[in-house]
Amino acid sequence: MKIAFHGAARAVTGSKHLITLSNETQILLDCGLFQGMGDITEGLNESFGFDPAKVTYMILSHAHIDHCGLLPKLVSEGFKGTIYCTPATRDLARILLLDSAKIQMQDAEYANRKIKRVEDQEMPLYTDKDVNQTLSQFKTVPYDQDFIIDPTINLRFTDAGHIVGSAAVHLKINEDGKTTHITFSGDVGRYGDLLLKSPQTFPQADYIIMESTYGDSLHVDLEPIENMLLQIIKNTCEVKKGKVIIPAFSVGRTQELLYALNSLELKNQLPNVRYYVDSPLSLEATQVLKDHPEVYNNGVKEVFKVDNDIFDFKGLKFIESVEESKSLNGDDRPCVIISSSGMAEGGRVRHHIRNNIIDRKNTILMVGYATANSLAGRLIAGQKKVWLFGQEYDVQAEVRSIKSMSAHGDYEDLLQFLSVQDPSKVKQLFLVHGEYEVQQKFAQRILNNGFKNVNIPEYHQEFQL
Repeated sequence: MKIAFHGAARAVTGSKHLITLSNETQILLDCGLFQGMGDITEGLNESFGFDPAKVTYMILSHAHIDHCGLLPKLVSEGFKGTIYCTPATRDLARILLLDSAKIQMQDAEYANRKIKRVEDQEMPLYTDKDVNQTLSQFKTVPYDQDFIIDPTINLRFTDAGHIVGSAAVHLKINEDGKTTHITFSGDVGRYGDLLLKSPQTFPQADYIIMESTYGDSLHVDLEPIENMLLQIIKNTCEVKKGKVIIPAFSVGRTQELLYALNSLELKNQLPNVRYYVDSPLSLEATQVLKDHPEVYNNGVKEVFKVDNDIFDFKGLKFIESVEESKSLNGDDRPCVIISSSGMAEGGRVRHHIRNNIIDRKNTILMVGYATANSLAGRLIAGQKKVWLFGQEYDVQAEVRSIKSMSAHGDYEDLLQFLSVQDPSKVKQLFLVHGEYEVQQKFAQRILNNGFKNVNIPEYHQEFQL
């Protein structure tokens, strides 16, 4: 048995890990799109590093695009097998993959307007037809159930607490008279998340593939999220009469923000201003979360006893059309605008930032993970000038951050996730989904906790198990 790492290797995107058994059965864990890696991104998404037609089974940890975004390309290039995931992941992947295809088709169409020769025209990575074929190959497996993929492979999902439907993947593989237990963490969420259950415990593993996004960080905020939101909104909207612009991913952070704002309303503390969610995907993603109450923690279940819609409150409006979105720029009234993307690298939020960044009365509030070279990352780092749509802007708006709203666990959460394991029985632990410097620091923390063999794979590197 061997494993090769074809994505999220010394990087935080493009998750793809391929297990090959001695009988040539291939199991692919995740099939994510590379995002936000500059000029090399396009090339990384063009080639898998393996033959999709030879992959036997595909197992998806969760629906974020950097974990599922190349599935339609995998299918279009020959993968005929089944894609296993949780029910909520299937529902969420459907809307995210269709949106991804739409964006790629629109981008290709726009680029090709300037290209006359057919042979020079750009092609999208995949189309909506590829997405629909991909969705037909999905099969759902609930949490906490042993599922026999074939006589040699047993699959079990446990809740990873990262986003709705997210799972850690546990494989029991019988090969050559020996049983091997492999755990893939997927992305690990927070213990004590506002909405979701904490990551579940899991059985002893021989090999662990472990995410490490925040392997050198602690999400420590001095105040609860609700209090910080309240203070920022009151100061910006009521005192300075400005706008709060919040770049937030459509899945996860947007719903957590809505829940926190709804909680303020239940306490009669919510400032009386307009609240906009300017992201068409967010409305659909919020509905998926409503459709899967099995992921909620006990605190949320208590709120349901007094409020049957935990994501709705006075003054909230979902913006769907481009025209409505543009109209917000000409409205000077104080308001809160929640818009994707979370790293401010694309989507409508870049327009809102451009239109509000040069005014001191406004606030740009970051609430999730951002790579250092993303617009959100540069703002968090304190850059005083940024480029948007080919023009340089002075950063006059106040820039704030709520670190504890990340969907990824910090190093204490990650170590707690691993704490159910007997380190002496783990033969190898592979760190993925993290920047290399961060991974090196986290590797040392893991070693300090008794684990012996910690590897940080390079891109396309293969290991014999």
